[in-house]
Amino acid sequence: MSAKSTAFLFGLVPSLSYAAELDGSGLSGWWGVPFAGLLLSIALCPLLMPQFWHHHFGKLTAAWSLAFVLPCAYFFGAGTAVAGAVHALVAEFIPFVILITALFVVAGGICVRGNLHGTPALNTGILAIGTLLASVMGTTGASMLMIRPLIRANDQRKHAAHIVVFFIFLVANAGGSLTPLGDPPLFLGFLKGVDFFWTAKHIFPETLFLCVALLSIFFLLDSHYYHKREEKLPARLDPTPDAPIRFEGKINFFLLAVIVALVLMSGFWKSGIVFSVYGTPVALQNLVRDLALIGVILVSLWITPRAARAGNEFSWGPILEVGKLFAGIFITIIPVIAMLRAGASGAFAAVVNAVTGPDGQPVDAMYFWATGILSSFLDNAPTYLVFFNTAGGDPAVLMTTLAGTLAAISCGAVFMGANSYIGNAPNMMVKAIAEERGIKMPSFFGYMGWSCAVLIPLFVAMTFIFFRG
Repeated sequence: MSAKSTAFLFGLVPSLSYAAELDGSGLSGWWGVPFAGLLLSIALCPLLMPQFWHHHFGKLTAAWSLAFVLPCAYFFGAGTAVAGAVHALVAEFIPFVILITALFVVAGGICVRGNLHGTPALNTGILAIGTLLASVMGTTGASMLMIRPLIRANDQRKHAAHIVVFFIFLVANAGGSLTPLGDPPLFLGFLKGVDFFWTAKHIFPETLFLCVALLSIFFLLDSHYYHKREEKLPARLDPTPDAPIRFEGKINFFLLAVIVALVLMSGFWKSGIVFSVYGTPVALQNLVRDLALIGVILVSLWITPRAARAGNEFSWGPILEVGKLFAGIFITIIPVIAMLRAGASGAFAAVVNAVTGPDGQPVDAMYFWATGILSSFLDNAPTYLVFFNTAGGDPAVLMTTLAGTLAAISCGAVFMGANSYIGNAPNMMVKAIAEERGIKMPSFFGYMGWSCAVLIPLFVAMTFIFFRG
């Protein structure tokens, strides 16, 4: 290699390795278009053009990602673009997708067989169990584990749509609020430095209020339907007679405990050893966690009986879709986060001012509703990230001085994902399974009628009880 070529390479590599981060104060709001475009595509395309979305969502996601990366490389240098993408993927996306894949695979290996009779008391009990499980095995895992037994228990009922609607409210959303395992937004907070048990300590009262209220409303509503004359069908018309409950793939309960232990380990063990991947620090404990989680995935696939996954109709489609979409989300959100971090001097000063009081302190009620409204129609994980950074992005401050603000952001992201079918990934999955089993589910706007009638009044009450300070 010639001296001239060597000099060129040494001139190029440092510029890539030590590229400066994007300065949000110097960015126009137009840099947020790829992020907004991707989220709107996720929200609208499955409704307006389902066939196109099903076949081309990966290409569309890649196009929105390139709509940021290529202009960034042109205007700020290839080093800045590549370093930003590597940081987003290595520090956030890869750990995120490994965890949700582990939960998805392990939960998908546990199949509940048998059937019980769907009385109001039993249905309320199943919803309560699923709600508790959601913070341990994730809203997606708990939803996939519990929805089919719940539908089987009520397949003799004439009115069952309300049962699935409350299942979405509780198991697919509110139940995942107490640990980073429960819902993707909280795991992103964990990756940003929020303690594993922080949410359990700080938003338990809000979670208890919402879940108890929803379970109580459900019991009264289900009792009303159940005791109407048309619900009292002869037992011979029940397509799945009562049978003892049993589990297939029980070894996955142990693997689920391993997942919990690995995430806890990465939060408590501070090895002090940090590797650098293109300028992005990777702590040894996080690397061990992610590699071990990959091992858990492989073990689950190897030892789970095929009948268990077949009973759950397990497929890789949902996790592949989530992986592709979130890769694009983590790339396109880079300039948005930079502009939010710039505060009042950034292009999103209006957003910052809307959630900030005259004294410069955050307004918790505004954070709750702003995070929640966006989480209702856009994915709640990037919405959480947006407002996490709007509030300063420093986990040490947010967990202490601004604990009320972080609680408001967490509650808004997790709870209000239930306001529409597109607010949280399990919502649509549960709807699809229910419709496959013959339940006539509400339309998109019909479901929102349920959420406006049931959830919004509870959120208003929570605002005055928990976030008025």
